[in-house]
Amino acid sequence: MHVTSIGLDVHARTISAAAFNPITGEVTHGEFGPEAGPIAEWARGFESPKCVYESGPTGWHLARELGALGVDCAVAAVSKTHRPAADRGRKNDRNDAAFLARMLACHNVVEVFVPPEEVEAARDLPRALDDARDDLQRARQRLSKFLLRRGYVFSETNPLGQRKGTWSRAHWRWIAEIRLEGAARVTYTHYVTAARCAEADKRELEKAVAAEAATDRWAPVVRAVSTIKGIDVASAFCLAAEAGCFSRFGSAGEYASRCGLVPSEHSSGERKSHGHTTKTGNAASRRTLVEAAWHFANCSGRPKRLPDGWEVPAEIRRRGNDCTRRLARRRGELAGSGHNGCVANVAVARELACWVWEIGCRAEGTYRA
Repeated sequence: MHVTSIGLDVHARTISAAAFNPITGEVTHGEFGPEAGPIAEWARGFESPKCVYESGPTGWHLARELGALGVDCAVAAVSKTHRPAADRGRKNDRNDAAFLARMLACHNVVEVFVPPEEVEAARDLPRALDDARDDLQRARQRLSKFLLRRGYVFSETNPLGQRKGTWSRAHWRWIAEIRLEGAARVTYTHYVTAARCAEADKRELEKAVAAEAATDRWAPVVRAVSTIKGIDVASAFCLAAEAGCFSRFGSAGEYASRCGLVPSEHSSGERKSHGHTTKTGNAASRRTLVEAAWHFANCSGRPKRLPDGWEVPAEIRRRGNDCTRRLARRRGELAGSGHNGCVANVAVARELACWVWEIGCRAEGTYRA
């Protein structure tokens, strides 16, 4: 139990601090650089201090560094921090820090999970892979439309008369045979190089994700979640890394809510009104689950075949097969009842999140029915 509450308004190069003692009502201010050492030394001058700052682009490194120096530090969920309307007209760093200190003193701060460094590093890998995929798509689009503006359209067919796929070897050979002159040649070379480099970056990150997913830290959970159809190793690793530890969520519904896959609500009195999904929480997990759910639009429900050499406990394998059958049947029921395809897919994604939580907890050895 702490006595002195310290609010930190953290920026890239400056940190404003305010120490609030609820017994005396005294507020002490301080200004610091981005280093944790001077802040920890200043905080230790107060009785039983605890620090807090809002979640944001500055990440969790300050909380971890202060903790390593012996000063307890929490990170407040910025979406759960409600400020009085009167404060909007007098916003500055000192006031923001003092506000956080008072919120912490009255236990009105919703703390977010501060991941260990290895978990944060693992999270960054699939996020970087997503960025590489986006970069590759943009690079290919620029090259394709540049050629289209000059009348070059890939239309080669195979012996059956079917058009060959774009960005295949045949497509790249066709691109290499194009001859342009002058400034157009310079632009062409730039776009081709950018697309080729983006392809190489994506391949390297895919290898890095696969290698990290195979480590002892992640392999049991990744392989367990991969027993569900529609979830490959990269998707399973993304879900596992974003969660950090599935058992930190008290229930499947809590995990689904954290992924933003539960209905919003605007009810009052006897009127009950539910709307679209909240789309709050972790966007990477939500996107992965929604993309995986599309697999069940045309899924037979048969068990998924796992790669040779994978060791998955029989109970987890059985639950993964149960999930596949259940979601395939559920998607068919929603489609048969006339639901919009996107609405049906999000409903399946919400249930998929619950299955992922259960199987993840089983792999961690923390599941309790």
